[in-house]
Amino acid sequence: MAKLSYHGHSACTLETDDGTKLVIDPFFADNPATELTVDDIEADYILVSHGHFDHFSDCIPLAKRTGATVIGTFELVSFCGEKGVESGHGMNIGGAHDFPFGRVKLTPALHTGSVAGDDSGTHTTDCAGFLIEFGGKRFYHAGDTALIMDFQLLKGRVDVALLPIGDNFTMGPEDAARAVEMIQPKVVIPIHYNTWPVIAQDPEEFRRKVGSAAEVRVVEPGDSYEF
Repeated sequence: MAKLSYHGHSACTLETDDGTKLVIDPFFADNPATELTVDDIEADYILVSHGHFDHFSDCIPLAKRTGATVIGTFELVSFCGEKGVESGHGMNIGGAHDFPFGRVKLTPALHTGSVAGDDSGTHTTDCAGFLIEFGGKRFYHAGDTALIMDFQLLKGRVDVALLPIGDNFTMGPEDAARAVEMIQPKVVIPIHYNTWPVIAQDPEEFRRKVGSAAEVRVVEPGDSYEF
């Protein structure tokens, strides 16, 4: 069984069937949805969708402490390397790579892409989602994104999908429900909501909008889901 542990906002740990720990969008120190810190988290790989602080702020300290390999766009991984991260694997949108635990493909996400901590302002990056395949399972983390037609390319290729529903900075519940119609995952888990008042949402309203299109699992921060 694989296990998804949700840390609030977009941060989660995906533990694959073989015990490999993938931390996605690490955000702990300033995350009001969790009391966890970087020192509480173990990681073999860190996947970062983009450079905004609420997805990237704890990537570098976590990578340095654990020795985890950072996976993300080439520019973001290069920035991590400049800051002393020893192991990274840069990719680009649409590209895929086989890792020891499985296959990762960077998918399109429509969002802005500054890099938190880049004082020089020389780094920028496109935003991405992650389609992760391991042990016959297909897991999709959309990252921060608007509703995009590219979701249709994922139709029939996703077992468990994590989609943002917070609105304001990403798609809201209505657009996320339309994304579910395009992707047709077996299970969808809402993320990126209720961290701050500006992205407050009722996940039960999202469930109602999705209807019978997919099974909606609401995973609270600190809880987990096995599949």
